[in-house]
Amino acid sequence: MAAAAVWAVLLTAVWLWGRELSDPAAVAPPDPRPGSGARHDPAGDPVGGADGALGRTLPAARAPLPVAEPRRVDIEAAGVHARIVERGLDSDGAVRPPPMDTPGVVGWYRDGPEPGTEGAALLVGHVDTDRGPAVFHRLASVRPGDRVYVTRADGTVAEFTAEDVSVAERDGFDPARVYGVRSPGRAELRLITCTGEFDRDSRSYSANLVVSAYLTGVRPAREPDTGALEWRG
Repeated sequence: MAAAAVWAVLLTAVWLWGRELSDPAAVAPPDPRPGSGARHDPAGDPVGGADGALGRTLPAARAPLPVAEPRRVDIEAAGVHARIVERGLDSDGAVRPPPMDTPGVVGWYRDGPEPGTEGAALLVGHVDTDRGPAVFHRLASVRPGDRVYVTRADGTVAEFTAEDVSVAERDGFDPARVYGVRSPGRAELRLITCTGEFDRDSRSYSANLVVSAYLTGVRPAREPDTGALEWRG
């Protein structure tokens, strides 16, 4: 019940991230819809990406890691190499996204699981701001099988494999489906940003892009994390 309550809170947050963003007519994010139906079986069934190509087998899940806070995230497929900052809840009970004046950082919901530990960890980032593209502007480029690397405070790099890219519309949004753990006992990751139609009156988007991934490997970090890395666009 406690976990369900946490994810129910996130339902409110997801629709607040789009506020005060730029007009997407000037900064249009990639269209995520061609890949929104991609699915896979955790056992490793072949899946197709947005281009419909089959035969890409996803690796087996790795056992969860000990607790360690995230420091940075790297996603080659989306051009993301960014620092991670802790985020909590605002006065409305919604997850507070990274500040608009730091569009190059990614927020981690600190009251949820740490990336690499059991459960579904949440990373959020802006798709754009009034100054242009932001850190998750190319998140829709991620396809099932692509890797997401999270450098952690204990000197390890948790490797996640994307298994699904989907669009969660505001109408009929189901927080349990989006945020719930897909396979009990796994370490999972959700990467979320805005997408869909932009409402100029409310200055918000109509949907969220959700990349779901799961832990498939771990390695030592190649160099000490300085905390200075930031996405530059």
